[in-house]
Amino acid sequence: MPATQNDRYDVIVVGSGAAAFSTVLGAVDEGLSVIMVESTEQWGGNTSMSGGGLWLPNNPLMKREGAADSREEALQYMLKTIGEPGPASSQERIEAYIDSIEDFVITAERHGMEFMRDPDYPDYYPELPGGKIGRAIEGMNFDVKKLGEWKDTQRGVVPIPVRTNDVWLLGRAWSTPAGFIRGAQFVFRTIGGLVRGKTLVGLGGALAAHFANATLVKKNVPLLLNTPAIGLETEGDRVVGVRVKENGRERVIYANKGVMLGAGGFESNQEWRKKYQNVTGYTSGNPGNLGRPIEFAQELGAAVDYMDDAWWGGSLAPFDDGPAGGFLVGERALPYMMIVDGQGKRFANEAESYIDLGHHMNDHDRGGDFWMITSGPYNKRYFRTFSIQPGLMKGMAEKGLKHSAKNIDELAGKIGVPAANLRETVDRISGFARTGIDQDFHKGDSAYDRYYGDPTVRPNPCLGPMDKGPYNAYKIVAGDLGTKGGLVTDVDSRVLREDGTVIEGLYAAGNTTATVMGHTYPGPGSTIGPASVFGLRGARHMAKS
Repeated sequence: MPATQNDRYDVIVVGSGAAAFSTVLGAVDEGLSVIMVESTEQWGGNTSMSGGGLWLPNNPLMKREGAADSREEALQYMLKTIGEPGPASSQERIEAYIDSIEDFVITAERHGMEFMRDPDYPDYYPELPGGKIGRAIEGMNFDVKKLGEWKDTQRGVVPIPVRTNDVWLLGRAWSTPAGFIRGAQFVFRTIGGLVRGKTLVGLGGALAAHFANATLVKKNVPLLLNTPAIGLETEGDRVVGVRVKENGRERVIYANKGVMLGAGGFESNQEWRKKYQNVTGYTSGNPGNLGRPIEFAQELGAAVDYMDDAWWGGSLAPFDDGPAGGFLVGERALPYMMIVDGQGKRFANEAESYIDLGHHMNDHDRGGDFWMITSGPYNKRYFRTFSIQPGLMKGMAEKGLKHSAKNIDELAGKIGVPAANLRETVDRISGFARTGIDQDFHKGDSAYDRYYGDPTVRPNPCLGPMDKGPYNAYKIVAGDLGTKGGLVTDVDSRVLREDGTVIEGLYAAGNTTATVMGHTYPGPGSTIGPASVFGLRGARHMAKS
């Protein structure tokens, strides 16, 4: 159809998570006109549902606080952790990521976004060359009342001002002094916000709200909800617009500079999960992430990579047809617990990074289910964040996904594993707890493991004897936070064909792309960090085109 004034912008952004918003931020910073289109009725994507961390080595906040880091150490660490690179995780793209972190943070701050460091949070492999503690940042708690009517359509937001550095301490709020103090601070922070008439949010909800405030509110950037992209418009070999369906009517929005696909991965597309990963998937990601933008680009010859991988992690098994019941992070690192397979045997370090545990679950095939088992001291000492989800524990118990027992033999019968094996596993991990060394899987050896451990438990804060009941067992599955695979892009987020040539006018960032992180997860926020940086890089390149 002919273009009207409202049908043409410099930049069109498909999606509304970190990759999308950082592109919009870059566009407005460059003085470009920009519009966002979102397929669902809510904005924020996986970012708004997430922990909200951004893994940004050698970032400006670290420099201001005198935290030692360098470009060289960041590059050394990423090359070591990522290992053999694919086209998406080439050294060239890794260096572009590291070199653009400062631009992203400074630009975001210039537009009113506020960040804080997570100084205690380690890289996921901090003992490797170049590894550090404290490279992640997050958005400051945000009063969503500032968003006006946009606050009513934000995805997955929980109105509590929690921060990343709260989470690891709140788990032991009534078992350690530091946990108790942090719990009290959290309560006073929450009450303080309410007394001042604010609706404070934290984590991913805060980060997404900061983005929205900087763009939708302050710059009046248009965002069309319930407006799915249904195809890409081309002239010759160049992408010049997006076909959308708005209020039941199809139309074309044209782009003078470029189209950014920042619409998440395909975690909620069970057909694709089966095709590429041989699983139907237990995702904690956005139900609107179906991979359609990836498909549109493939129709133009775009290359894809890492389609077989995801941001895996152990999750509580769903008790209905919904998503996974709860993504497990710090709960796994605490002492007095273990995870076993269908034979009643441990198979991995329970405290390892969630993607490593997920990979181990997917690769471990001895038949049967996986169970997270907690013993009496665990059940008494630690606040189980997953247990507060309304109806979750009741639903799991009714479906045979949660069991309680007074002793190990009784528990083995209930979860269907050999009692002798389970007793042997309990005896073995209890012995490791008393010596402080996990000789099988090295739980507690890494600073990352110990971050979520209990420092009052010695000699290993991640190991505790499991010979005291009563016991709980929770069925867990290999869940995920989203998929890792997607479109192959260059250093400026331009989408590439199989032969390495550029599809002019088409850009992509975030989980719509094959990640720069390869098959691994270097540190907290390794999804949102690159999404934000490469979204901005894409906008900078469009401004020059």
